[in-house]
Amino acid sequence: MDSFGCIVVGSGNAGSCAAFAAAEAGCDKVLIVDVCPPEWVGGNGYFTAGAFRTVHGGLHDLLPIVNNVSAEQAGSIDMDPYSLHDFLGDIMRLGNGKPDPALAHALVASSRDTIGWLADKVGLPFMFSFHRQAYNVNGRQRFWGGMVLCTEDGGKGLIAAHQRALAKAKVQVWFNCRAVEITMKNGAVSGLVVEKEGKKMHLATRAVVLAAGGFESNPQLREKHLGAGWERAILRGTPYNQGDGFKLAAAVGARQTGDWAGCHSTCWDANAPAEGQRDLTNQFTKSGYPLGIMINSAGQRFVDEGEDFRNYTYAKFGRAILKQPGGYVFQVWDSKVIGSLRVEEYGDGIVEKIFADRIEDLADKLVAKGLKEKEGFVETVKQFNEAVKSYQAENVHCTWNPAIKDRMSTTDLAMPKSNWALTIDQPPFMAVKVACGVTFTFGGLEIDPETAGVISEKTSKMIPGLFCTGEMVGLFHGNYPGGSGLTCGAVFGRKAGQAAAKAAKIA
Repeated sequence: MDSFGCIVVGSGNAGSCAAFAAAEAGCDKVLIVDVCPPEWVGGNGYFTAGAFRTVHGGLHDLLPIVNNVSAEQAGSIDMDPYSLHDFLGDIMRLGNGKPDPALAHALVASSRDTIGWLADKVGLPFMFSFHRQAYNVNGRQRFWGGMVLCTEDGGKGLIAAHQRALAKAKVQVWFNCRAVEITMKNGAVSGLVVEKEGKKMHLATRAVVLAAGGFESNPQLREKHLGAGWERAILRGTPYNQGDGFKLAAAVGARQTGDWAGCHSTCWDANAPAEGQRDLTNQFTKSGYPLGIMINSAGQRFVDEGEDFRNYTYAKFGRAILKQPGGYVFQVWDSKVIGSLRVEEYGDGIVEKIFADRIEDLADKLVAKGLKEKEGFVETVKQFNEAVKSYQAENVHCTWNPAIKDRMSTTDLAMPKSNWALTIDQPPFMAVKVACGVTFTFGGLEIDPETAGVISEKTSKMIPGLFCTGEMVGLFHGNYPGGSGLTCGAVFGRKAGQAAAKAAKIA
């Protein structure tokens, strides 16, 4: 029987952090197993923009770890500090007070140190996210929404860096290898049964880290837990997150927690493939709605596009889209802002863009794309424009500024746009069709905040030798602050790996 000090289930960001941390802590023979083939390495992390949210003290705190800012450029950047109070407050606010406070605090309190570890030890190539989190305002780059860091080349660069670090740490990775059973002896983990090349193998170990992702890739489980209609959502990332990790955990009595009816869902290209596409990854995201409006097939707006900064609303608006007739909507802008849309999301060849010089003509073209009420569409744009003009007439000192909550609103409407409201009246007009893209599910396992040890349903104590990180941790409820997912996986992955290394040394 092969024996390993620690076995990690899952090759994504969270699992990679756990494996590296275990090896760094002196654990002998660390193994990662993943059901996917090698060309699908990296789980959902590969499909992200590589965004990490962290506590920080402002520009000069983070300058030493980024690679895309010269001394001259630094002088033209505006970046407010993001405190522990800010980060924790965002998690609890967006989760309507439901996230476990101790778990959330552990994530936030360890975030900055973990970012430093990722940069210095793991070798992640961090950069400031100018293309996603900053606007040029009067010649200065103004960051907004708390999150400022990403990895070079997004998720692709993230996973490539992890693979280099794991190879250097001599961590083994077995692909096409399904974990099928955690074995126990005297109430503690004793091994992991895997199926590789059609054969079952029992691997001895005292420490298993579950980092196998949620159940978002499984339409049947989505329908069961999230509700009717979710089987139709487009999968943003890997097709291999089928919920297998939860089966492993349930079989040994792990306690479930978190929001099993919730998930990260966002505006996604309606023409995107049914599962993640590894060459375009995150480019199917369509997050330009704060600069325009979204209208459903019945010709009506249905969300406040300016409710908050994009990275505080994008993870929940997919759910709102899925509830609309047909499960799709149209994002609409005029020429004043089209040039401000992200090229990686709205560039030529990335998305089908519908143009017209009159709103009436745009509506006519959208009928072929699924618009059912073109008169309603035209009337909605007209009423929106009138509300914008009315507000501007009464608030002449307000100035449109996408880098702050500028309060440029449409308060006369039943569904207001609270910020960044501009008239849609300058041709050409552009629309794109978007649907709901599901990223990861929020239901998970209860863990100890300091060790990431999995809690037993029966004893309410940690199951010796079993740890959990990443999407399988039940922290978020309903919504979450953008960039928290990768940070969560890294923070609790590091904790899990360190604790697993200690467990492996117990005689």
